[in-house]
Amino acid sequence: MNNSKKQRNLIFDVGMHKGEDTDYYLKKGFNVIAFEADPYLVELCSKKFAREIKNKQLIIVHGAIVKITSNTNDHVQFYRNKENSVWGTVLGDWAERNEILGTSNEIIDVPVVNFAECIVKYGMPYYLKIDIEGMDTICLESLFSFNERPDYISIESEKISFKKLKKEIALFKKLGYNRFKAINQSSITKLREPVNSCEGKYLNYQFLSGSSGPFGRDLPKKWVKSRMINLEYWFIFLGYKFYGDNSKFKEQLFFRSLYYRVLKKIFKQPIPGWYDTHAKYSLVE
Repeated sequence: MNNSKKQRNLIFDVGMHKGEDTDYYLKKGFNVIAFEADPYLVELCSKKFAREIKNKQLIIVHGAIVKITSNTNDHVQFYRNKENSVWGTVLGDWAERNEILGTSNEIIDVPVVNFAECIVKYGMPYYLKIDIEGMDTICLESLFSFNERPDYISIESEKISFKKLKKEIALFKKLGYNRFKAINQSSITKLREPVNSCEGKYLNYQFLSGSSGPFGRDLPKKWVKSRMINLEYWFIFLGYKFYGDNSKFKEQLFFRSLYYRVLKKIFKQPIPGWYDTHAKYSLVE
């Protein structure tokens, strides 16, 4: 068991993309370790955050996080999506799904990143944001090797299988996280950090589409237990089923419109949207 000391001013941005979240964390005053597999995005952010890198406020780790076994190679195939860079993935079935949606992929080799070794090297973060298409739980499983835990974690939640979604919540519970929030990411541009922000400096920040938004103590809504978050996601999955990409009512515009209006009135936000699951460690007040 590793005893990597928690760094209270450190955030891991796993899935940096174009730096939408990294920018927010840096301006908040946090040190950031940002992970990105796509070399084009690494180059983009290296130029964008050159000053922060020089000042050692930001370190960019280039490579893909995968499950480490005795047979793991130094490099892995990465499907770089040509039309939507946020959809880059190491999973062939995810790449195939994205192609069905009308996009194309370029296959490149990228370095493999051992996530547990990065925690040993840089320390346990205060907040761990994870958004790496289909591989979020690999980072969570790495935490079992450590005594410490991040106070807060967020992942892009499963939206295809409710059974897999419940497994994500169960994995959080095994790690010691017992309070949750489901945040609709399609409304992220409308969210604002509270004026009395508890997470670094108050910035009155304008969140960009695709960013994760506020975190930790600055999140809206109440923290709920696993049973309630599963129930909340049950209703969310109804939205996916009847109004999502593979909706049964996709061609029945009247029913889609009616169902949409009902759900939007209940949840007071876009339906079905897509969600991040935020989790709070049990020892955090």
